[in-house]
Amino acid sequence: MRKIVLQLAVSLDGYIEGPNGEFDWCFTDQDYGMSAFFKRVDSTFMGRKTYELVLAMESEAPPGFPKFKEYVFSNTLDEVREGAVIINGDIKTEVQKIKKKKGKDIWLFGGADLISSLMNLQLVDEIILAVHPVVLGKGKALFSEIKERTWLTLTDHKIYPNGLAFLMYSVKN
Repeated sequence: MRKIVLQLAVSLDGYIEGPNGEFDWCFTDQDYGMSAFFKRVDSTFMGRKTYELVLAMESEAPPGFPKFKEYVFSNTLDEVREGAVIINGDIKTEVQKIKKKKGKDIWLFGGADLISSLMNLQLVDEIILAVHPVVLGKGKALFSEIKERTWLTLTDHKIYPNGLAFLMYSVKN
């Protein structure tokens, strides 16, 4: 069965974006293992806001950035670009069906509300955090509205000379 892998950048104090939605604090000076990660996934899960951000920034994507099957979780969107799929209603059932389809793992790309929903439904299998050595003080928290304690097992880590720490966990569901 395919895994849902939450993989994203987070500040040391647990924010995925700054107070004005900015993410200019994320290191982009090298690959940081993203090419290897992209080889293990073929689909993305994202909320409406993240989907709209992706559309707006598409022209800025680095050359060779892979294309993924997009699943957009939204109760307000009526349509998405060709090839993308809108998920709404009983998301637990829909996600379980997608996980059973043939394919590679699924990248849970964002946003925070979707992450919390999938965590609360115990559908996330792995968490990979790129912890940046910055304290933002405020912004959008990675986890909010989590209903139950979730235990994780550290499966790997990598520390870069600039202080970036990649932490890889399996989720104990």
